[in-house]
Amino acid sequence: MPTIEIKEEILLGIALAIAICLVWRQEPRALAQDAQTSESQSVWDGVYTEDQAKRGEDFYQKDCSTCHGDRLNGTGEAPALSGGKFLSNWNGLTLGDLFERIRKTMPQDKPERVPRREKADVLAYILNFNKFPAGKNELRNQAEWLKQIQFEETKPEGNKASRP
Repeated sequence: MPTIEIKEEILLGIALAIAICLVWRQEPRALAQDAQTSESQSVWDGVYTEDQAKRGEDFYQKDCSTCHGDRLNGTGEAPALSGGKFLSNWNGLTLGDLFERIRKTMPQDKPERVPRREKADVLAYILNFNKFPAGKNELRNQAEWLKQIQFEETKPEGNKASRP
């Protein structure tokens, strides 16, 4: 009977669609679990690329320098994004914490106008400016992944990277 075969095909299609939706829905959880189970990194492990930092510098000069200064030294109410006070304020936290601060509050007049990708690039520029080493992979723009990267003011023992 053709109607039974059609119904079976429809049911099979619906079951397949439901399975795909369930897998897709689980993907962010799987990403978070992968991040939690993987070995955490440090800003000293080369967690951004030079190219990403260069793009970030361009975005920074366009969107951030008016308040934070051309040299990330802060102006008026806006804090510095470089130097000892900045480094000690974020020491012991994660890049995810810093990224979320940037993502939710910068630029102050309209944070949602700057895409997450550009904010990750600006974060790479901030790391580069503060003499953290570049690596082979770009920073992602996902807070759950960035939370696995420790912001450490000084290089941990055993880490080969050094601040010039």
